[in-house]
Amino acid sequence: MEVILLKDVKNVGKAGTIVKVSDGYASNFLFPRNLAVVASQKGKEVKANQEAQEKADYEKNKQDAIALKDRIDTITLHFFMKSGTSGKMFGTISTKQIVEEITKQYDITLDKRKFIDTEPVGSFGTTLVKTELFKGVIATIKVEVLEKK
Repeated sequence: MEVILLKDVKNVGKAGTIVKVSDGYASNFLFPRNLAVVASQKGKEVKANQEAQEKADYEKNKQDAIALKDRIDTITLHFFMKSGTSGKMFGTISTKQIVEEITKQYDITLDKRKFIDTEPVGSFGTTLVKTELFKGVIATIKVEVLEKK
Protein backbone atom coordinates (compact mmCIF):
# COMPACT_ATOMS: atom_id res chain seq x y z
CA MET A 1 0.00 0.00 0.00
CA GLU A 2 1.30 3.48 -0.83
CA VAL A 3 1.08 6.10 1.92
CA ILE A 4 2.10 9.73 2.33
CA LEU A 5 4.07 10.21 5.54
CA LEU A 6 2.88 13.10 7.70
CA LYS A 7 5.85 12.86 10.09
CA ASP A 8 9.31 11.32 9.96
CA VAL A 9 9.13 7.58 10.66
CA LYS A 10 12.32 5.74 11.57
CA ASN A 11 13.41 3.18 8.96
CA VAL A 12 10.51 4.19 6.67
CA GLY A 13 11.03 7.74 5.43
CA LYS A 14 10.81 11.46 5.98
CA ALA A 15 7.66 13.57 6.28
CA GLY A 16 6.02 14.37 2.95
CA THR A 17 7.40 11.39 1.05
CA ILE A 18 5.33 8.69 -0.62
CA VAL A 19 6.44 5.22 0.47
CA LYS A 20 5.21 1.69 -0.07
CA VAL A 21 4.48 -0.27 3.13
CA SER A 22 2.56 -3.42 3.98
CA ASP A 23 -1.20 -3.11 4.54
CA GLY A 24 -0.95 -4.33 8.14
CA TYR A 25 1.83 -1.91 9.06
CA ALA A 26 -0.17 0.98 7.62
CA SER A 27 -3.50 0.08 9.24
CA ASN A 28 -2.10 -1.05 12.62
CA PHE A 29 0.76 1.41 13.18
CA LEU A 30 0.87 4.39 10.84
CA PHE A 31 -2.82 5.33 10.58
CA PRO A 32 -3.75 5.06 14.31
CA ARG A 33 -0.78 7.27 15.26
CA ASN A 34 -1.55 9.83 12.49
CA LEU A 35 1.85 9.27 10.94
CA ALA A 36 0.55 8.69 7.39
CA VAL A 37 -2.45 8.88 5.07
CA VAL A 38 -3.36 6.77 2.06
CA ALA A 39 -1.65 7.97 -1.12
CA SER A 40 -4.85 8.38 -3.14
CA GLN A 41 -5.08 10.61 -6.20
CA LYS A 42 -6.59 13.38 -4.07
CA GLY A 43 -3.80 12.99 -1.48
CA LYS A 44 -1.14 13.24 -4.16
CA GLU A 45 -2.76 16.42 -5.52
CA VAL A 46 -2.84 17.97 -2.05
CA LYS A 47 0.83 17.03 -1.53
CA ALA A 48 1.79 18.57 -4.88
CA ASN A 49 -0.08 21.79 -4.01
CA GLN A 50 1.67 21.96 -0.62
CA GLU A 51 5.08 21.50 -2.25
CA ALA A 52 4.32 24.24 -4.79
CA GLN A 53 3.19 26.58 -1.99
CA GLU A 54 6.31 25.84 0.07
CA LYS A 55 8.53 26.54 -2.95
CA ALA A 56 6.73 29.84 -3.63
CA ASP A 57 7.05 30.87 0.04
CA TYR A 58 10.76 29.99 0.00
CA GLU A 59 11.36 32.12 -3.11
CA LYS A 60 9.38 35.04 -1.67
CA ASN A 61 11.33 34.91 1.60
CA LYS A 62 14.61 34.77 -0.32
CA GLN A 63 13.65 37.81 -2.44
CA ASP A 64 12.64 39.70 0.72
CA ALA A 65 16.01 38.85 2.29
CA ILE A 66 17.87 40.05 -0.82
CA ALA A 67 15.98 43.36 -0.73
CA LEU A 68 16.81 43.74 2.97
CA LYS A 69 20.46 42.92 2.23
CA ASP A 70 20.62 45.73 -0.33
CA ARG A 71 19.21 48.13 2.26
CA ILE A 72 21.56 46.98 5.05
CA ASP A 73 24.66 47.16 2.84
CA THR A 74 24.23 50.96 2.62
CA ILE A 75 24.01 51.44 6.41
CA THR A 76 26.85 52.79 8.55
CA LEU A 77 26.34 52.67 12.32
CA HIS A 78 28.26 55.18 14.46
CA PHE A 79 29.28 54.44 18.03
CA PHE A 80 31.13 56.78 20.36
CA MET A 81 33.43 55.21 22.96
CA LYS A 82 35.86 56.58 25.53
CA SER A 83 39.56 55.93 25.23
CA GLY A 84 42.39 55.69 27.72
CA THR A 85 45.59 57.68 27.79
CA SER A 86 47.26 55.17 25.51
CA GLY A 87 44.55 55.63 22.88
CA LYS A 88 42.96 52.23 23.36
CA MET A 89 39.20 51.90 23.52
CA PHE A 90 37.43 51.19 26.79
CA GLY A 91 35.07 48.27 26.30
CA THR A 92 33.75 46.72 23.10
CA ILE A 93 30.73 46.92 20.81
CA SER A 94 28.77 43.64 20.97
CA THR A 95 26.40 42.17 18.40
CA LYS A 96 23.56 42.92 20.82
CA GLN A 97 24.44 46.63 20.73
CA ILE A 98 24.62 46.55 16.93
CA VAL A 99 21.18 44.91 16.71
CA GLU A 100 19.68 47.43 19.14
CA GLU A 101 21.15 50.38 17.24
CA ILE A 102 20.02 49.18 13.80
CA THR A 103 16.53 48.52 15.19
CA LYS A 104 16.36 51.95 16.83
CA GLN A 105 17.66 53.92 13.83
CA TYR A 106 16.36 51.99 10.82
CA ASP A 107 13.55 49.78 12.21
CA ILE A 108 15.27 46.62 10.94
CA THR A 109 15.03 43.52 13.10
CA LEU A 110 18.03 41.19 13.04
CA ASP A 111 18.97 38.12 15.07
CA LYS A 112 22.17 38.62 17.06
CA ARG A 113 22.92 34.89 16.77
CA LYS A 114 23.09 35.10 12.95
CA PHE A 115 26.23 37.24 12.90
CA ILE A 116 29.10 35.44 11.17
CA ASP A 117 32.62 35.06 12.59
CA THR A 118 32.39 38.16 14.70
CA GLU A 119 34.21 39.13 17.79
CA PRO A 120 33.05 42.20 19.67
CA VAL A 121 34.32 45.34 17.92
CA GLY A 122 37.20 46.47 20.12
CA SER A 123 39.05 49.14 18.16
CA PHE A 124 38.45 52.58 16.77
CA GLY A 125 37.77 52.94 13.07
CA THR A 126 35.50 51.16 10.63
CA THR A 127 34.76 47.46 10.96
CA LEU A 128 32.65 45.34 8.61
CA VAL A 129 30.28 42.97 10.40
CA LYS A 130 28.49 40.23 8.45
CA THR A 131 25.12 38.70 9.24
CA GLU A 132 23.20 35.92 7.50
CA LEU A 133 19.65 37.00 6.68
CA PHE A 134 18.64 33.87 4.79
CA LYS A 135 20.46 30.78 3.60
CA GLY A 136 23.14 32.13 1.28
CA VAL A 137 22.13 35.82 1.71
CA ILE A 138 24.76 37.65 3.74
CA ALA A 139 24.56 41.37 4.53
CA THR A 140 27.48 43.55 5.60
CA ILE A 141 27.04 46.32 8.16
CA LYS A 142 29.66 49.07 8.55
CA VAL A 143 30.32 49.82 12.19
CA GLU A 144 32.29 53.01 12.74
CA VAL A 145 33.66 53.56 16.23
CA LEU A 146 34.71 57.12 17.03
CA GLU A 147 36.44 58.53 20.08
CA LYS A 148 34.17 60.31 22.54
CA LYS A 149 35.60 63.67 23.54
